[in-house]
Formats: sequence, structure tokens, C-alpha cells
Amino acid sequence: MQELRAKGLALAEERASGTAPAVRRRAGAKPKYGEPPLSELEFYGCDIRPMTLAEYEAYEGRIEFFDSRAGIACLVREPMSLVHEDPLGMLGRLVERIALVRGSAIVCRGAPSLRIVDPASGALRAIQPDQTVYLHPESLEEPGPLYWTAGEDSPPDVVVEVDNTTDVRGNRLKLYEAWGFPEVWVEIPDVYMPSRRRGLKPGLRIHLLEEGRYVESEASRAFPGWRAKEIHRGLGERVISERTSAILSRVGRVLGEREGTGPEDDPLLRAQRAEGRAAGRVEGLAAAAGSLLRRRGVSVPADFPAGLTARQFDVLAAASAEEVVLTASAAGSFGDFVARLESGGA
Repeated sequence: MQELRAKGLALAEERASGTAPAVRRRAGAKPKYGEPPLSELEFYGCDIRPMTLAEYEAYEGRIEFFDSRAGIACLVREPMSLVHEDPLGMLGRLVERIALVRGSAIVCRGAPSLRIVDPASGALRAIQPDQTVYLHPESLEEPGPLYWTAGEDSPPDVVVEVDNTTDVRGNRLKLYEAWGFPEVWVEIPDVYMPSRRRGLKPGLRIHLLEEGRYVESEASRAFPGWRAKEIHRGLGERVISERTSAILSRVGRVLGEREGTGPEDDPLLRAQRAEGRAAGRVEGLAAAAGSLLRRRGVSVPADFPAGLTARQFDVLAAASAEEVVLTASAAGSFGDFVARLESGGA
């Protein structure tokens, strides 16, 4: 085991010295166990420790990388902090806003184990992302396994990593590329951490898979028109700003136009829009009734219709314009007007 630990540390030193070869993969090649090899991976900010497959299966903590054939696991050296967790929580809220406007669900499914298995030996490699995003969760198996297997399952539409005290460029980003993940976001928070790797500047980098290799992009492909700088700004907000809200609405409408859906397809927004239309109609009916009552010398509360009970509001919303006019023409007082409406008319 000590030999394995020394090997893992030596790999990191080799990569840091620049002697390790670059990743190469044929476009469209099927993912293979052991690709890229350990000699091409480094795990900045992590401790490398021996671990068997049985120990991995029983381990309840977070593991950055595990390789059963090598018998090693990489664990983040520093404990999680809000600097790391807050952007992930905000991501869920941002995506939910987009889903509402699109008119269909988008799911952030957390951090399942992403793995590849050697069919010949059963050897296992696994990584654990910070977040996975699915644009069409209805296609997922339910309840679904707690892991995703390369070469068997469709990958998430977006994988999100937060580099706070780590640097995924030397490890998981290479694995995502080799395993064929279509889009990866790497967020570096604005809040500075002393243990952050030198050269990592705040911002969000979008990596899109093109012919088997990642290219950096200024905008997302999964969320058309959502630019990296906009995503980074949104992830750093404590409360969603009007500016970010407008961007989310724009992205949601683009997705909806592509799929033939919209806000009316979302139950919550559909109900809210119906309530808004009902409120607008009540305002119009109340204005007409109030005007008629006042012309007849009947005193009308200044806050009408705001002072109505929920039941009275619903009764007025359901009444026809003709019913409201007839009732206002016959009522001797405002209380009489409301009572007549509730009882079914003049």
C-alpha cells in the first residue's frame, strides 16, 4: 500500500514537472477503462490514499477519484466551505427559473458517482462531480441508480465543477473528455481562498466537446445564449437580481421555442397567470361598479376591491359585467352590493 501511495504522489510530481504526455483520444472513440492513464493525471489540493474496491463501496464521504486497479483514492484535502457550496445551491435556483419559462422541468441531480468499468476484469474507475444537470429528466430511469456508467448511460447535459481549493484541469476535466461528456462548466468563485492554486482566476469556463476534444466557449450549448460571464455573475449572487432574472427568462424562452413549450405549460406559472388575469378582470369590474355606485350617491370604500375577502373576490371574478352593473344599480349601500353579489345577483 505504501508503494501505491508513493506512486500516486509521484504521478502528481511528474505532471507538475511537465514530463507527462498530453491527452490524446480519437474523435468518437468509445470510452475505455484506464483512459487517460494515471501518468497523465494530477490531483491538486487532494490527498492520495490506498483504497480497495470494497472500501470504496463502503466509503460514505466524497471521493474526487478512485481507481480499483491501482488501489488508490483521491480525497479533497480541505473541508467543504460555503464558498464552494453556495454557487451550487444558486445553480439550482437559476436553472429552476429557466425551467419555469421553458415550460418543462430541468433537474440538478446532485453529485452521483460517475464511473467506467472494465468488462473483462470488473475493475472500476470513478469520479464524483459537484453537480449534474439534465434538460430532459423525464427520460431518466426512476428511481435510478446512484451512479452513471460510461458507455452504458446517456451523460448529463451539463456537469458543473467548482474549483475552490482544487484544479480539475489536470484530472476530472481530462476524464470527462475521455468519457465523452458533452459540456462541462468550471466555476472559480470570486471569494479568494489562500489554498487556491496560483493562476486560477475567478470566472466560469465552459468546455464543449468537439470531435472528442474540449474547446472553451463563451456561451453554453445546452442553454443557448447563456454566456459564461452571465452564469458566473448569477452563481455569485445571494438573491437573483433583475438583470439575471431577465437573462434566465431569455434563455428559457429560447429553449421553449426550440421545443414548442412555454410558461403556460408550467403548472405554477399557468396558475399565476390565470390569477393575474382574474385580478385584472376584477379591477375592471370594480372600477365600473364603483363609478356607478358613486353616481347614485352610494359611499364606496377607497380600497375597493382590495378590501374584499377571498370569497368575495372570487364571486366578483366569476360575475359577468351585466350582473355587476345590474347589482350596482339596485344596491342601496356598498354592503348591500356585496351581499347581493354573494347571493347571486340583484
